[in-house]
Amino acid sequence: MPTAAELRSIGLAAGLTAVGFTHAEPFHEARVTIEAYKKRGLHAGMQFTYRNPERSTTPTRILDDAQCLIVGAWPYAAPNPSTTETTDRPQADVAAYAWRDHYASLKTALGTMADTLIDHGYQARVVADDNALVDRAAAVRAGIGWAGKNSNVLLPGHGSWFVLGAVVTNADLAIDAPVEPACGTCRRCFDGCPTDAIIADGVLDARRCLAWLLQADGDFPLEFRKALGTRIYGCDDCQTVCPPSRGTTTDLLGDEVTSLDLLDMLTKDDDDLLAAVGRWYIPKRDLRYVRRNALVALGNATISADHQDEVARLLIHYASHDDMLAEHARWAAAEHGIVIN
Repeated sequence: MPTAAELRSIGLAAGLTAVGFTHAEPFHEARVTIEAYKKRGLHAGMQFTYRNPERSTTPTRILDDAQCLIVGAWPYAAPNPSTTETTDRPQADVAAYAWRDHYASLKTALGTMADTLIDHGYQARVVADDNALVDRAAAVRAGIGWAGKNSNVLLPGHGSWFVLGAVVTNADLAIDAPVEPACGTCRRCFDGCPTDAIIADGVLDARRCLAWLLQADGDFPLEFRKALGTRIYGCDDCQTVCPPSRGTTTDLLGDEVTSLDLLDMLTKDDDDLLAAVGRWYIPKRDLRYVRRNALVALGNATISADHQDEVARLLIHYASHDDMLAEHARWAAAEHGIVIN
């Protein structure tokens, strides 16, 4: 059987920044927390790991004879204003984790360790971006990092600019010890959240979180539209203000999309828009929600004189659409002083 040290070396060579090992016992504390958050409504209807708490906190539901979880962290580049291209066209901001398909790279890297185990006669399954496992709880128990006050996992020396996944295996491997939390008295994530969505240490109210509201169906809440700014997918604010996450650098890979042209988004047909954003989570796979978000972002964007007429035409056009898009178009128009009869 390959040792934990050998598997860690394989994972790190494949591009992972950290690899940790833990046992496959159920995550009882995480299950209690999930069920408590659901009861309080803090999940806001979010399904990820909340859909079936018993399943997502029980690794043997993934692999009957699971003995070990190998948790890996794949790094991605943090926002860097100095490298942002300038344009007078209104842009929609994309959160760093969604600039490219980082999960595909993560799964490939985790797969190198899984394949090694399989080659030695063990079972091993890769789980990432999946309802099947509470990946942050697994990362903390595997010693990858500690649970930050902003509810992200923070890696010592690296912060939180990572996506997480695991290999579930029946190999009985040496496990790692958890690391000590190091947030101390810092509360910058509380102060930096634009909607006060962090309501206690490690407790996020999804009903106020912009990242979740951009993925929720229905109207975008009126009370948070100004706070949304020009975000179109995700929000990085609780990471950019976090001291362990500031100053960390990961090179761009070259295929990242850090922003999207709002006017282009609102003029694309369904096929072209889906080609641009189809790997995102879109409520009910209904592109009206992407356009809803784009209309709010356009209402908050700075519009140069060269594009004011085009913006007015677009908003007047969307004001004649279905009720949801019309309502958001009228809100955006009012923000720019555009009169729609």
